[in-house]
Amino acid sequence: MSRDCNFLVVGGGIAGVSCAETLAICCPSSSILLLTESSIVKSVTNLVPVARYLHKFDVREKDVNEIGASIATIVDQLEYINSREHWARTKTGVILKYRYICVCTGGSPKLFNSGHAESRIIGIRDTDSVLELQKRLLTAKDVLILGNGGIASELAYELKDVNVHWVVKDSHISATFVDPGAAEFFQLARSELEKPTITETAIKRMRYGELTPPDKKESKQGAALGPDWHSNYDLSGGSKDAGKVLPKMYYKSNIADYHMLPEEGRLSIKLSHDDGSTEKLTCDFIVSATGVQPRHEFATDFPPKLADDGGLSVDEMMRTDLPDVYAAGDVCSAAWEPAPHWFQMRLWTQARQMGSMAGRSMSAAFEGEPIYQDFCFELFGHVTQLFGYPVVLLGRFNGQGLGRDYELLVRCTRNKEYIKFVLQNGRLRGAILIGDTDLAETCENLILNGIDLEPYGDDILNPDIDIEDYFD
Repeated sequence: MSRDCNFLVVGGGIAGVSCAETLAICCPSSSILLLTESSIVKSVTNLVPVARYLHKFDVREKDVNEIGASIATIVDQLEYINSREHWARTKTGVILKYRYICVCTGGSPKLFNSGHAESRIIGIRDTDSVLELQKRLLTAKDVLILGNGGIASELAYELKDVNVHWVVKDSHISATFVDPGAAEFFQLARSELEKPTITETAIKRMRYGELTPPDKKESKQGAALGPDWHSNYDLSGGSKDAGKVLPKMYYKSNIADYHMLPEEGRLSIKLSHDDGSTEKLTCDFIVSATGVQPRHEFATDFPPKLADDGGLSVDEMMRTDLPDVYAAGDVCSAAWEPAPHWFQMRLWTQARQMGSMAGRSMSAAFEGEPIYQDFCFELFGHVTQLFGYPVVLLGRFNGQGLGRDYELLVRCTRNKEYIKFVLQNGRLRGAILIGDTDLAETCENLILNGIDLEPYGDDILNPDIDIEDYFD
């Protein structure tokens, strides 16, 4: 059995569906085939601009038959690509002949395991894994969360009726996204949910060296669930009526060893801390939320070029080094020279942007037309929600790639907002905006235009000065 198409898109996640939908717009009369491993795919809905180039959106699950008449679908798994002859084979033996192909197979969780008691370790990546988490929570009293990114932070906040042990390798929570100051803001807000709101505003300017000791080196830091995934699921444990309980934190820690306690049906876990000490605890299961790795479990006629992180290396047009083979989303790694304010993070925001860019690039190649990289790759931007607060990340929001040559200007209103500007040579290079700050577009303009903010000093974050009117 074989099928022919102009465009073959592999993957039913945000990147794959965004690519296929973009192709349907750019080449409405061309044949588009979406190869997906599941009959349920992810699509972007409720796309709302937060700034000129930054958007927030919801991710909706839908049946493959709901995608649209212009996109044909096949539920199967990619097994082999023959790039020179332009055909691919699925696991069930179907031959798919194409003109252009885009690989959007996403990433797989980096599961912690030491080769035993694996049934007690789960990763959270797609709908099936969340359903498995729900099932295990029904009888659980203690859960250990390992990791410090978005999924781990959301779980720590959303789990209820269960004791949560949160193990992180860093000195503060949510280190993937925020700095120690923002982490403290979140923790104070969580611990004072029942207390009166305190609205005193503090502004502080500091050199980077105040946060990082001189002897410390700068560190690099099925279909994905997408933003607000937890709002659709009941994440209640077995200790009914206990409600939400603050997680017990274990900073600068890792799991050194673990084993089953047969008489209890639980795990005994040994933690090691950076100071050399150890401690033991028991739990029902471990949620491993330590990030993802590119997933490309298929063969090719010639080995594709891979980046150091294992992703398919792509240029600014999302092309791999194989002829007419493109890639987008978590499976790929950006190999082009990035813009000064952009870098790659494996997030649903960039999955959508890369998928759309790949679709535009493939359609331009098909039509023989010139194309330029989308402007969204000029500025890193991500909108999410952490611990119940809206969060906007812009540019080099944690000083990524800036060495030690920058300053931080922070404004914090307890339980209301946390604003951090990353300044280099008087110019805004990045920002973290937590709460309803209404500063996203202003910061976007300041970063892209490179306006010298030195004359304004600390007043740039003075709450009595409306900077959004001044600079917009």
